[in-house]
Amino acid sequence: MRRFSALAVLAAAILSLCAITRSEAATFTPEQIADLKRVSAALNAVQTIQAHFLQIAPDGNAEQGTVYVRKPGRVRFEYNAPNPVLVISDGSTLAVQNSALKTTDRYPLVNSPLQILLGTNVDLTTDSHIIAVNHEPGLVSITARQDSGPAQGKITILFSDPAMELRQWEVVDAQGGHTLITLRDVRTDVQPDPKLFVIQEQNPFQQKRRD
Repeated sequence: MRRFSALAVLAAAILSLCAITRSEAATFTPEQIADLKRVSAALNAVQTIQAHFLQIAPDGNAEQGTVYVRKPGRVRFEYNAPNPVLVISDGSTLAVQNSALKTTDRYPLVNSPLQILLGTNVDLTTDSHIIAVNHEPGLVSITARQDSGPAQGKITILFSDPAMELRQWEVVDAQGGHTLITLRDVRTDVQPDPKLFVIQEQNPFQQKRRD
């Protein structure tokens, strides 16, 4: 159960910062603000992504697959067999599908935490959703937090420095479980087929909607 819970949290974490709330705004140093500007510029320069990924779930289970991103708001996680799960966002709805069980769990994007990857005109310097910025040799990371909804928890995204290339992200769920995604063979010069982001119905009698 934890395995598929981690998949759902991961999926929700790919989509939208608009529901992230917190009681106090973070205060950043001039150096951190400069990092946020560089990350924002790098994210806005990328419209599509195709990459292989390695996912480490909270129980240590490892999964691999391919991720496709097409802005705004579209993402697809294809897990390698025998994992039957497919995660898709069509720009308005996030679906976690299980081909073995023929089920589709749907999540409203408003309740998920990461428009950082899928949004356009990102400006992290004015975004109160960000709670931390860290800089170490060769790496810059930013952290955002979601305090309510099905994707409750926080996410930390890691970029290379100075190239500002997306390397990995880690989701910490409400129970404290850590899910780590690492990317390799990242391409931003591809145009994923729009059909990849269409949510196909599996069994309408087994669909669930998470509000």
